[in-house]
Amino acid sequence: MDIERLIIILAIGALAGWLAGNIMKGRGFGIIGNIIVGIVGAILGGFLFSLLGISAGGLIGSLITATVGAVVLLYLVSLVNRI
Repeated sequence: MDIERLIIILAIGALAGWLAGNIMKGRGFGIIGNIIVGIVGAILGGFLFSLLGISAGGLIGSLITATVGAVVLLYLVSLVNRI
């Protein structure tokens, strides 16, 4: 993996985590936390989209997939925190 690809992954992760935090009404975790939430969300979103048979390609598709996955991740975390 080259440095350019790594920077793109981190940027998409940070943006997806930030968007998910705003969608979930302020459940962001700071810049490092948002990057982690975004990257894990991208993995989760890719898995969920593949189960539904949806293929989102390109930069915008990756951002949408990561954001949807991060929102689902934040929702699951909020459910766990309630218990």
